[in-house]
Amino acid sequence: MIPIDRRPAGGRIRVGIAGLGAVAQAVHLPLLARLHDTFEIAALADLSPSLLATIGARYGVPADDCVTSVADLIARPGLDGIVLLTSGSHGADALAALDAGLAVLCEKPLATTVAEAERLAASPNAGRLLLGYMKVFDPAVEEARRVAVEEAATLGDLRSIDVIVLHPTSEAQLAFAHLVAPPGDIDAGLLGDLRAASDRLIEVAIGPAASAALGRIYGGILLASLVHELSVIRSVTGDTGPLAIDHVDVWPDGAWPPSLAVAGRLGSSVRVSLGWHFLDHYPAYREEVRFHHPGGSVELTFPAPYRLNQPTILTVETGANETRNRVIYESIEEAFERELLAFAALIRDGAAPRTGIADGRTDTITCQRIVAALAARRGIAVGGEAAHALDEGA
Repeated sequence: MIPIDRRPAGGRIRVGIAGLGAVAQAVHLPLLARLHDTFEIAALADLSPSLLATIGARYGVPADDCVTSVADLIARPGLDGIVLLTSGSHGADALAALDAGLAVLCEKPLATTVAEAERLAASPNAGRLLLGYMKVFDPAVEEARRVAVEEAATLGDLRSIDVIVLHPTSEAQLAFAHLVAPPGDIDAGLLGDLRAASDRLIEVAIGPAASAALGRIYGGILLASLVHELSVIRSVTGDTGPLAIDHVDVWPDGAWPPSLAVAGRLGSSVRVSLGWHFLDHYPAYREEVRFHHPGGSVELTFPAPYRLNQPTILTVETGANETRNRVIYESIEEAFERELLAFAALIRDGAAPRTGIADGRTDTITCQRIVAALAARRGIAVGGEAAHALDEGA
């Protein structure tokens, strides 16, 4: 297959949106409408016909361009790219879109399996996929990377990284957005087929026994959430390899979602501590990523991800003896919006994606290593792609 160049010569970029759930309604569709000089919302896809009709009317998308499958969306004439916001793995749909010559903005997770990521990487159009790690586009994260590089002599070698995520319910986070309620008109048989296909991919990734015991942790927490923190670590440190994993714990028994703690190492032997806690009555989402050096700390505090134009706070602390220098950096530039503009640059100018298939593959491996370590600790057989991950990642 030869690469297909479908960059628009001028005018607005025509995009199709696949998946009209929370992130589409609260984030991407409002931002695409805000960027009306750059983008045209040209087509929509969702499994729910009534949700398609409601959102299509809201954004002025003709009924003929509202379809109920990603395959039909990819086949719509005149599109320049698609934004994949469906749940679960995006490997097959992303590959189909690339093969059709479309640019792809792909929400996480890129893929459930390493094999899916490798098939994407083998596409002649692989450079036309932007992976939706929006935090990488946050001005505070970019500034943290600059500080880490330009003030390396003052800070000294990175010693450790601490991550904490305090996650209230999705309903609490999204109440402000007044989402269209799930209409319940999706064919039950189709939903069953999709769940079965997702389960099969998880089995390929971690094996049947680990899938039965730990599959929800793998798909519902690691690939669905923790990968964002991995992307921040990679962006600030420049370390592009998967984490080695020393210890994993999940508690309390029987709770869903639970708390998760991971101790690992970068390739440089820098220690990494990851804590992810679902706290259903916690008053507000909280996320902190802290980089500790002998000469000071670089700390990022992120707002709730669905609230647009809220600042991420970067705090840089240096000094010596009894003197401390604290510099605080904030910007209300929206990371999701900057990500969309990067997608426009990819389509119009062929700009290389800042986050792409290699990042998704790396994070899939790290997530498999985490599951392998937890399975070993609990005496659960691990299989599939993750069967060798524990030895490689420990």
